[in-house]
This record gives sequence, structure tokens and C-alpha cells, in this order.
Amino acid sequence: MRFLFVSGGSAGAVFPITPLALAARNAGHEVIVGATENVMPLVAATGLPGAPITSRTMFDFMQRDRHGNPLEIPRDPHERNLFNGRGMARLALGSMEGLVPLVERWQPDVLVAGALSYAAPLVAHRFGLPWVRHALNMGEPSVIDLSAAAELAPELEQMGLSALPDPDMYVEICPPGARRPDAGPAQFMQYVPFNTQRALEPWMYTRGDRPRVLVSAGSRVSADYEADALSALVEKVAGLDVELLIAAPQEMADALGELPDNVRAGWLPLDVVLRTCDLLVHRAGGNTMLHAIVCGVPQLVIPAMPKQVGMSERLAEYGAAIMLTAGQDDSPEDVAAACRKLLEDPAYKARTDELSKEIAGLPTPHDVTVAITELVRARRTT
Repeated sequence: MRFLFVSGGSAGAVFPITPLALAARNAGHEVIVGATENVMPLVAATGLPGAPITSRTMFDFMQRDRHGNPLEIPRDPHERNLFNGRGMARLALGSMEGLVPLVERWQPDVLVAGALSYAAPLVAHRFGLPWVRHALNMGEPSVIDLSAAAELAPELEQMGLSALPDPDMYVEICPPGARRPDAGPAQFMQYVPFNTQRALEPWMYTRGDRPRVLVSAGSRVSADYEADALSALVEKVAGLDVELLIAAPQEMADALGELPDNVRAGWLPLDVVLRTCDLLVHRAGGNTMLHAIVCGVPQLVIPAMPKQVGMSERLAEYGAAIMLTAGQDDSPEDVAAACRKLLEDPAYKARTDELSKEIAGLPTPHDVTVAITELVRARRTT
């Protein structure tokens, strides 16, 4: 059977769908991953074949309207979510130029798409294919879908549709205990951490004498994006009596200059290193959040974008994290106090372990691969 996975334009869109794509290939199925050209090196790093479906980047579509006019990122949280939905819809339209001929030539049996890859339902409808929607994190706000559908309204009308087509299956990777209250029926799947690798050093898989705290602002950190946020996080936790790990692209780590003896910085394989940590401090990236839950690590989350607030609140309400709000209660004193509470109160670790056990008990990517093949075969007989 041929599985065409459709992804977006960042590691946060590629890595969550990778375990299922690898499971499908390991089960003997043919797999291609379609994504923006700039993430093809990431796809190649997974060991999967990738096909570029647009030469433009995700940010190109986010920051310009249909006519190429530059857009400003809204400050209002609700407007920012609407902005995200419209941008991802434009990415979908731009991806059609590569995705349609890929489907025509390769003739997949099923499409599996990341939750914000809105090209998939359009193509699935056009070619009469079953499609599976794959969650990317613990749940995006539903208003993003509504905004994307509004942006795509002219195209939907041309196709005789009043809304985006529903998926034949929704693959959920959020543990049930922290799921969005309005979330619908789903095929649950065990979240399997995936990230690019490097040669391991002993300290990466060995605990030290002091509590180990990992700080991250996401894999996309650069001099132009989130660099200040990363530096601010590091400064706010630097006074703690801990071993401090800073996860960042190597060029950003090098820019930090000479570091104290208790600090290490660089590109870290989180699936290995997080298992030796006592606390994660980060900007609420969806992959990073689920990584930490699987590894049993409590979290201090300071959301970078409004769409991350809901999942951060749910994790905090469950008792596995503390959430602070950037610019409101994330002073150096607030951050240090929250870190101490998370390190000293065993309840946060216990609640995190509960969620980790929930994830471990969910169907594996192989199980979900079998469910998808059964779905496709059932569609063929109707």
C-alpha cells in the first residue's frame, strides 16, 4: 500500500508524523513525505524519502497575503490564532502545485497529513482518496481550523464544498488525561519522541550530582527568531544551584560565549538527554512538551504563541507543569521560584509519570498503521 504523508514547513510539523511514517514503511508499505523544500534535509534525516511540494517556506505564506503583500503579526491573541489559520491555508494553496502532480504520478492509496496541512483534505476530495489527520501536539485551538476554512472559502466553493472535508480518521497523540475538552472521536496513538541525532557523549545519558535543568526555546531558534527569548530564559534560571543544559542550534550555542562549568549548550538529542533531567523550562513547543511527558520530566512552560496557551494550561491544571505568562509573571524571581517548586515538590513528578504511563499504554504506531490499512481496504469495498 502507498502512504503519502503531507507535512508543513518546520521540524514541529515533520517530527510528530515521523514515527507513524516509519512504522508504515517498516510494515512493508511504500512511503513518501511531501513537505516544503526547505525541510527536505529534515525529512532526509528521518531516513524517509521526501518530495518537495513548494519552493516557498512556511514563513513566506504566513507573512504575506495571497497577493504578496507583507503582513504584520497581530498582538491580540485571538487575532494571532486567526492569522495562523489563514497563513497555513495559504501554505496549503501554495502546496497544491507540487502535491497534485505527486498524487497523479505516484497514485497513493491514502494521505496522512499533519493537523495544519490543509492541502490534504482538498487533494483527498479531488482524487477520492481516504485521508488521515494526524495531531502535531496536545491540541491546536479549533479557531485555527475555522480561520483556515474561511481563507479557503473561494476554493471550497469551486469544489462544491461548504467546509473542509472531515478526515476518515483522526490520530491523537495527546494523552487522554490532558486532552482538550471539546476534542472529538480519535484513534489514539502512543507519542514516540523523534529528533535529529548526534554522536552521544557520556554526560548525555548519565545523571550528574546536581539537579539537571534543560532550557529550550525550540529548534527554530536563530539570530532573528526567539534568540532573545532563549537568552532571557537562561539568565532567569542561571542563579539556581543546578546543572544547566541549553538546547539550541550549535551556532546559537556558540554565540552565548564562554559558559560556567555547570552549563552545557548545543544541539541536544532530547529523546536521550531529557531522561536524565529533573526539569524542563521552555516556550511550550508541542513536540518538546510531549517529549518531556514521555520522559517523566516536570515542566515550566512560558508560551511563545497564543495557540500554545490552551495545552499549557491543561498540563498545568493536571499538575504536571507550572505555566507563566510572558511579560506578566515571568520575572527572574517568578521563574526561579517556579523552578524551585517544580524541583522540590514531588507531586509534579508523580503527575507527569501518570501521563507518561497513559502514553505508554496507547496503541503503537504499528497498531495505527494496521488500523489505517484496514480503513483503506474497507473504503475499497464500499
